[in-house]
Amino acid sequence: MTVTPAPASAPAPLPPLAARARAVGGSPVREILAVTARPEVINFAGGLPAPELFDREGIAAAFRAVLEEAPERALQYSTTEGEPALRRRLAARLAARGLPTAADDLLVTTGSQQALSLIASALIDPGDTILVESPCYLAALQVFGLAGARVLAVPGDEDGVDPAALEALVRAERPKLLYLVPTFQNPTGRTMPAARRAALATAAARHGLWIVEDDPYGDLRYDGDQVPWIASFPGAEDRVVLLGSLSKVMAPGLRLGWLRAPDGLRRACTVAKQAADLHTPTLNQLAAARYLDVLDVHVAKVRAVYGERRDAMLAGLADALPAGSTWNRPEGGMFLWARLPSSYDTTALLRRVVDHHVAYVPGEPFYAADPDRSTLRLCFVTQTPEEIGEGLARLSEGLGG
Repeated sequence: MTVTPAPASAPAPLPPLAARARAVGGSPVREILAVTARPEVINFAGGLPAPELFDREGIAAAFRAVLEEAPERALQYSTTEGEPALRRRLAARLAARGLPTAADDLLVTTGSQQALSLIASALIDPGDTILVESPCYLAALQVFGLAGARVLAVPGDEDGVDPAALEALVRAERPKLLYLVPTFQNPTGRTMPAARRAALATAAARHGLWIVEDDPYGDLRYDGDQVPWIASFPGAEDRVVLLGSLSKVMAPGLRLGWLRAPDGLRRACTVAKQAADLHTPTLNQLAAARYLDVLDVHVAKVRAVYGERRDAMLAGLADALPAGSTWNRPEGGMFLWARLPSSYDTTALLRRVVDHHVAYVPGEPFYAADPDRSTLRLCFVTQTPEEIGEGLARLSEGLGG
């Protein structure tokens, strides 16, 4: 007798992704920008340091020295807080710039992007209100979105967040933290003046508000005077988290950053980091600690080159952008911000511009709400002045100039 097997039942569906993951969708801009990896595209869209300026010999020498002198330590697990040698040297650098810091005030992170994620894990509950700049660093918006935060933009101007608007929002919304990139901001390149930083520190003290001060670009100053960190102003001592990074001045592939925070929050971030990755790679930390001896010499060379590239882009914008456009002149960093006439939609125009083998980032995704669709971000550090000139000519054609 032949037995006919019963038809196989369809497999049961898998449980869904977490709600926070489902809430963060894809990006059509990201899909378009994927084509910028083609060698013929002049890419003003990235936020990448110029690879030809990496100190390959100096960094390699630091790694060789560490592996020769202490291989058993460099290749072993380390403490979650970070290698003491690196924390001591970072603390000394912060203190030299006017912010008294001890090694134990710092937590080494796997890039300053991880520091943002750790802060979100330690501070933010779903539904908490978070305040940000407008526009704001895109990856910070993603971190806060994944944490389930309610993100509100604080009105501002060419100097950044408006203290009076911040006071009004704090009274009305009772937010948990304010996130800022006050020096050479991403995406706008603007720098917040000292008086406004002092006002924000006072507001945070008055209202019981955390401030997260993200500073990945501060060493890349081409002109003007250094502005003190918000963390250094009276009232900010116990409520500002300062984030730093070696990605823009040493090498992003090492994934080395840090956060400076009051004891309680730093300990909570340390627990979150232990759960995430145990610790940042030991070898990278020890090599960086050694390389810090020559970092300032290297950064001076980088600043000279980047300053020329900024000036090359500024010199060509008037011919590249449509009549009626405006843009800023950043004193440092990697980006400048342009606003085209209101009839232009830079997201809609991007595909056409990429067809001319040049790319930018539209301003739209940098806004927590009510985006200005006529804006765009241009990165000026990755191309030579000659490439910048050619790229701006292509941009003009793509925009219909």
